Amino acid sequence: MYERFIDDRKCEFSIASGKENAVSAIRILEQDNFAGVLAIVDADFCRLEGSLPSSSNLLLTDEHDLEMMLIKSLALDKLLSERGSEYKINKFGQDIRLTLLERGTRIGYLRWVSWKANISLKFEGLSFSKFIDKSTLVIDTGQLIKTVKDNSRKSGLKEQDIQKSIETLEKTAPDSWQLCCGHDIICILSIGLSKVWGSWNTNEVKPDTLERELRLAYEDSYFHSTQLYQLIQQWEINNKPYQVLSPGN
Repeated sequence: MYERFIDDRKCEFSIASGKENAVSAIRILEQDNFAGVLAIVDADFCRLEGSLPSSSNLLLTDEHDLEMMLIKSLALDKLLSERGSEYKINKFGQDIRLTLLERGTRIGYLRWVSWKANISLKFEGLSFSKFIDKSTLVIDTGQLIKTVKDNSRKSGLKEQDIQKSIETLEKTAPDSWQLCCGHDIICILSIGLSKVWGSWNTNEVKPDTLERELRLAYEDSYFHSTQLYQLIQQWEINNKPYQVLSPGN
C-alpha cells in the first residue's frame, strides 16, 4: 500500500519480503555509508518490549502492523457501511472496532508469549472456527491454545504453562493496538460479517478479500494523520535532497 504515497520518479520502492531482511539491509547499507535509504517495517511487539530501532532510517508502523493501521482508520467504517447489515449492527449494540480489539487480544497475548519465549508457535492456517463462538465472537482461550499448539505440532508444550504466561502478560495491561495482529482481527471480522454483523457467505468475505477492500478504502488523508507519515516527512528534512513522498502527499 505504501507505494501509493511514494514519488516513483524520485524514490525507488522495494519490498524486502520480511522484516528481518529490511533490518539487515539497512544495517549493511549504513555500514557502507549508503545515503538516502529508508525502511518501514511492522512494529510487531517492539513498543511493548521497549526495543525501538536505533537507526533513524528504520521506521515503524503506528500500530502493531499495517493491517492494524487500516483497522484503526475510517477505512473500517467504510467497509462496514458496504458489507455490514445495518439491522444486525444496531442489534449487536456494541462498538465493532472495540469488539474486534477485545477479541483479538486473546490471540495477541498468545503470539506475544510465543515471541518472548521463542517457542515458534505456528499461527498460519489456523481454523478460527475451532476456538471462536460464531454467534458472539467470544474466543475460548483454552481451545485457542490447544488449536495453535496442535497447528504447531508442539505436543511437548504444556497448555497450563502457556496460560500462566498469558496471565502474566495480561497484568502489564498493554496497548491493544500494539498487541493485536491485524491478520487475526481481519479473520474475526470475516466471521462477524458472515453472521453477527452481516449475512455474507464465508467465501464472499474471506480475510484476503476484506484486507484488499480495507486497503482500497484507505484514503490519503488517513495516512496524513499518522505518526508514520510525520516521521517520513522529518526523514526527508534530515536527508535532503532525497525525497520519498509524492508531491500530493
